[in-house]
This record gives sequence, structure tokens and C-alpha cells, in this order.
Amino acid sequence: MPASEDMKIKDFNEWFNDIVFKAELADLRYNIKGFVVFRPWSVYSISKMFSIYENKLNETGHQQVMMPAIIPEENFLKESEHIEGFTPEVFWVTEHGTEKFEQRYALRPTSETAFYFMFKYWLQSYKELPMKTYQRANVFRYDSKATKPFFRGREFYWFETHNIFETFDESYAQVLQDMEITEEVMHLQFGIPFIFFKRPQWDKFPGAIDTFAADTIMPNGKILQLPSTHLLGQKFTKAFDVKFKDKDEELKYPYGTCYGPAISRIYGAMIGIHGDKNGLRLPFDLAPVQIIILPLYFSDVNTAEIEKLCLEVAENLDRQGYKVKIDDEKEKTPKERFTYYEMKGVPIRLEIGPKDLENGTVTLFRRDVNEKKIIPQADILEAITEIKTEFIENLREQADEEFSKWMMDVYAYDDLKKAIDEDKIARVPLCSTDMDGKECADNIKADTKGAEVRGTRVDIKEAPAEDAICICCGKKAKEIVYVGKGY
Repeated sequence: MPASEDMKIKDFNEWFNDIVFKAELADLRYNIKGFVVFRPWSVYSISKMFSIYENKLNETGHQQVMMPAIIPEENFLKESEHIEGFTPEVFWVTEHGTEKFEQRYALRPTSETAFYFMFKYWLQSYKELPMKTYQRANVFRYDSKATKPFFRGREFYWFETHNIFETFDESYAQVLQDMEITEEVMHLQFGIPFIFFKRPQWDKFPGAIDTFAADTIMPNGKILQLPSTHLLGQKFTKAFDVKFKDKDEELKYPYGTCYGPAISRIYGAMIGIHGDKNGLRLPFDLAPVQIIILPLYFSDVNTAEIEKLCLEVAENLDRQGYKVKIDDEKEKTPKERFTYYEMKGVPIRLEIGPKDLENGTVTLFRRDVNEKKIIPQADILEAITEIKTEFIENLREQADEEFSKWMMDVYAYDDLKKAIDEDKIARVPLCSTDMDGKECADNIKADTKGAEVRGTRVDIKEAPAEDAICICCGKKAKEIVYVGKGY
């Protein structure tokens, strides 16, 4: 796999395609374009990621529901911006057997129009607010861009939360909490760096007042959108006539939000960001196998005692709750076996050979920093406990450091085009992220062959200098925005 020693992957697309195949993460041979078969090694980690996210949603007061996968077209038609935004991507179910349905049914591209149809029946009084719901689901969108396993597909797996509140301020507080959840789970536990942007008005979710999205950067400089959260106001509650009686018995419309962490895409970002020239590097808690034990075989050595020790170590670790495997493959060389498990991203490797029997030691290799050391057998559990704590911290710190290197300040239009050609993310002054700035954004996209204005940062306020001018039109700049190419 082509990469330099500092883990900066030179040809990320080649590396990514290679690791998806070699590590058996997904199979692209299913005979519908854009639909991918996820294999056990990735599904285990994805399932763990779902569980972690689900615990956080439950902890923050969300309740799980299960909605139908098909949505009547009449639901879509109730919110004009929403239907206009999603119609080109919708898969329609039009018949059963040989008979046509009276109306078309959409395979859900997202579920606002299903949830709000039901909210009308569920909500009566202010006492039932806030109503915070979510579902774990697959969604279908006929994405016209080039598909890529985990990054872009026509079916992907996610959580979608749909919440309604008595006041606008409460709904905005939920958007902020969605951002906090993203930090606590995606960054702290999965090690994925990102910036939350307020999207320009021309790039918001169909039917939203405002959209906020977490963007990360892959090792080729391309931006990948991860969870987004949307401030919906009363657009969907009014479209579906969702009302409640307030304390004065007056009927009012609640305010809505939605949040969509696409776990399958987050997984793709995670393997791309943490991977190195040798393959995957999986966070300790997400690895299907956390510790691989390799007995080292030699033709002139009785291996029974080595295998006995390996089994004892494995049983001790298993009792502590670790996911452990012994590889007793005798046909492959030690180097081939080492390479295989490094490629699969197993966090810890324990090697046990004849010298370890004599000396009471084992050789421990850790994948986060790619270091090997000899430790006493009596210290195995203590060493692994320490590594478990350090593992995600090391991956996160390495990823954060790389993430910061991609961004640069740019003030001249020619420098912007040069920065994009060099796969950088440009921080530039822009006249506006309201609709009157769209022409500049369109010009930038055309002149840079696809770079887009991602929006303004939410976590810190970045105001242009008093005399700053828009990098495109030369008018007074009102915003500092980030520009880059994305998937």
C-alpha cells in the first residue's frame, strides 16, 4: 500500500480500495450499482458504534421508535421545499405483483414526513413536550455522484432523531446538544476530528431554516460530511398540522429539529483517518479482535508448552472481558501472520515463542504507535489495561494533528485556486452565506473544478478584518468561510 513513513497516504483512493478488499470490510459485487454488502469485520465495529451512539441518545432523553420503510407520496407533497430537494434521489415503489398502487410510495430517503405525520396523533398538550424520538434505520437515495463503499452509497445506515419543542429556543438548544453528542462520541470515542459548520443558505437541508454539519478531512484533502443537525422551525409542524395546547389552552405549533449520524459513513471516515501504510488501525473498543495471540513455531521445539501458555493467557484475558483470539496457523511464517493482523487493525499482538517459555516473558506489539516490547508474563494484564486507556487517545491526537495541517488562510482569488489544486482547505473572506452570496460560491466552484463553500465555523467566531473584501466579487466581506472539495 503506497504511503510514506509519516503515515501520510500518497494515493488514498488506491489505499482505501485495497484495504476494503484485503481486510474483507465490504463486497462490491452485489448486482445493483451503489449497493454494498458489508462483511463481518466491518459489521462488528459498526454495530458497536451504533450501540455507543444509541446509549448517548438514550442518555439525552431520546426514545426509540421504528417507522415504516415506505412513505406515501402524499406525505412528501405536504412540505414543498422538502419534496423539491429530495425528489431527484427518491426510489419509488409503484406496484405490487402485477398491479399498480393508487399512489407512489418512497423508500425513505429520510423520515421527517413519516415522523411528523405521526406527531399529529401523538401530541396533544404542552405537558408532552419536548418529544424526542429516534430510529436506527437504513435509508435510500439515488446519489448521482460516484459511489464509494462507506462514503457514498445508495443505501446507508444511520440514526435519525426527530424532536419537537414548545419554543424556538429549546429547539436551538437541541441543535447545540447534537453538536455536543457528536464531539463526545465521534471525536472522543472514535477519534475522528471535525469542524461543525453552519451551512450556507443555498446548501441547507431541504425544509430547514438552518443546517449545521460536521466536516472531516480525509488523507487526500477531500472533505467528508459526517453528522448534520437541522433547525426546522415550524415548517414541518405547520405542513402536517402538528399542534399542542399550551398552559392557556391556546393551540400552537411546536418547533422541530432533526439529527442524522450516518454510522456507515462515520466508519468509513474512521478507517480512512486512522489507517496507515500497513492497513487498518481500529480503536480498541471497536475492534472485532482486540488481542491476537501468536504461538511461534520452530521445527526443533516442542510446541505443546507454547500452546499451553497461549491458552492460559487467552483464558485469563477472556475472563477480563477482552476479545481474544489464538492463531495457531503453522503453514505461514511469523512475518506473514504479523502482517495479516496489522492489516486487519487488531490493536494488540502477543507473540509467544521458546525464549518466552525460558524467560517468563511475552513480546507485545501495539498497533496505535506500532511499537514492540518484551514484558514479563506477570505484567500482561496491567500492560493491556494501560494500552486500552491510551489507545484511542493516541489515535485521536495523531488524527487531530494531521487534520490541522490541511487548512490555510487565503485572501487572493488566484491563491485560492492554487490552494485547491494542492488539495488544501482554504479559509477565505466571503461577501455572504445568505442567498446573495450564492453567485460567488457558484463561481468559486466552477473556477476550482468542484470546490464548495462549506460554511462558517460554529465552535469559534471568525470575523473578517474591517477592511476585508470578498475573495470573489470584491465587495465588503461579511463572513470567514472554508472552501474545499468533498465526496
